[in-house]
Amino acid sequence: MMVFDLGRKFDVVTCLFCSIGYVVTLENAERAITRMAAHLRPGGLLIVEPWVTPEKCWTNRVTSEVLDKPNLKVVRMHTHEIAGRTSAFDIHYLVGTPKGVEHFIEREVMGLFTYEEYLGAFSKAGLEVTWLDMGFFPGHGYGVLVGHKTVCP
Repeated sequence: MMVFDLGRKFDVVTCLFCSIGYVVTLENAERAITRMAAHLRPGGLLIVEPWVTPEKCWTNRVTSEVLDKPNLKVVRMHTHEIAGRTSAFDIHYLVGTPKGVEHFIEREVMGLFTYEEYLGAFSKAGLEVTWLDMGFFPGHGYGVLVGHKTVCP
């Protein structure tokens, strides 16, 4: 995300499903947004779905999802911790089939960036930015950032 060059420009570039959080640091987020913006044509749009901001990040909760099919059972369960400007999940999976049950753990670490830091990264990349609240979880700030490339570099 931080160093790619596809050798062409697009009308729209997207970074969805909170993927920007996987760059972990603000410096890396700025690099990634700059690289994405470099792939826009004049008038193009960069759409980024951010990970939650530090003030909206939660702890002290356990979540789970269950798939219950006749020959396949899957449980995904995790807790969440905050360490400095990162959030970390230790996601436990139980996968059961008639042949047995497997357990594995996936650790995900994501950077926590403020709304102002996202705006600054878009601005540094030469984009005018707008926040669109998607309303999926009212009061939680979920939405997308839309950057507009108004001039040629």
